[in-house]
Amino acid sequence: MTNEKNMTRRNFVKGAATGVCVGALASMGVYSYTSSAYSRLPKVERKMEDFGTCRSIKITNISETSWFNNAHLIGDIHNAGGLLVNQYTLNWAPFANGKGSAQGSYESGIASIKDMLPNDLEEAWAKQRGLSLHPDNPGGYSCLIEVEAMDGSKHKYLLDTGWSYDWMLQCYKREGIDEMLKAREIEALFLSHEHWDHFWGFPVTMKYDNRIPVYAHDGFYAEGLQYMKDCSHKGPLTIMKDPVEKIIPGMAALKFNVPIINRVFGELSLAFNVKDKGLVLISGCCHQGILKFADFAYNNLRYDNDKFYGIYGGLHISPFEDWDPKYDDLVISLGQWGFERIGCNHCTGHLTAKKFIEAGYPVIRGTARFRSASKDYLGNGDVISF
Repeated sequence: MTNEKNMTRRNFVKGAATGVCVGALASMGVYSYTSSAYSRLPKVERKMEDFGTCRSIKITNISETSWFNNAHLIGDIHNAGGLLVNQYTLNWAPFANGKGSAQGSYESGIASIKDMLPNDLEEAWAKQRGLSLHPDNPGGYSCLIEVEAMDGSKHKYLLDTGWSYDWMLQCYKREGIDEMLKAREIEALFLSHEHWDHFWGFPVTMKYDNRIPVYAHDGFYAEGLQYMKDCSHKGPLTIMKDPVEKIIPGMAALKFNVPIINRVFGELSLAFNVKDKGLVLISGCCHQGILKFADFAYNNLRYDNDKFYGIYGGLHISPFEDWDPKYDDLVISLGQWGFERIGCNHCTGHLTAKKFIEAGYPVIRGTARFRSASKDYLGNGDVISF
């Protein structure tokens, strides 16, 4: 572990230890929640690295509903000791051991299902249901990204792989992801971060293609890396160490070193340069904060018309619908980037989507299908194109 990571984690502990559970959960990404956020960002000379162009992007929301009951999730974290406890000790499926709150561990949880992974997932989840806290609460976050290259070729990628085995199996079948994986049509899986709702559904992807290339932040802990092995991942694993990694022309992965709740560190996000349109940013949770995300892209990437075109994903503003007046600063600040299309969901929060709409921002609305709760943002099964 680097000194930088140690120092960042110490600062995180100092800050989070003084807050209450919900408030601190909602305030990850401190850059996003202060009127002085822009002035805090370091002034640096723009590198404007050329990463090529693509013709278009299509995003299918496989699942944005990471959990179904806020009170159960917050209560379980609080009862286990709060924001800083190791997520693998929470006694949530698929790492539950039946011993109750704060008594779990990766080793004791995985032992009950290891022999079932990745093929017997229904049996594995049924086993864990009897051992875990609130086994019906997990859902998951995952989306399919289809990139059209300048030569007309199509490239498919997954961002994240959800949480509940049962839920994600349903979602993959609903959107045809299972068949795409079987046919090896999906070129890589990007793991935005190690959290339960983005990563713990990993064996669902492995069930259909355990040789798919995987990209992950170098902040993953030993448990997360072992989980990939225990799920029989046989493909290339790229542990990102550099801030920018070019994937194909017009597509890059961006690495952010940021401490996140429940002993998770670091987030990967994606950037695309759409020909004649400009920059599109895609995030899992955006724990780095929207302003930090946008500012990093502005300072490091070259994109058409020097213009921000679109953004999609979880923007981590009010995931528990607990609006704080300081979040209004973010709503105002977002307008400075001039996005033409905003596709938000997941930890952005329904209240935030409403605020964006009230501010006149170009939010693409959804259909509220498949257990998504609001038409004010892109729900499960909805599609957005750039």
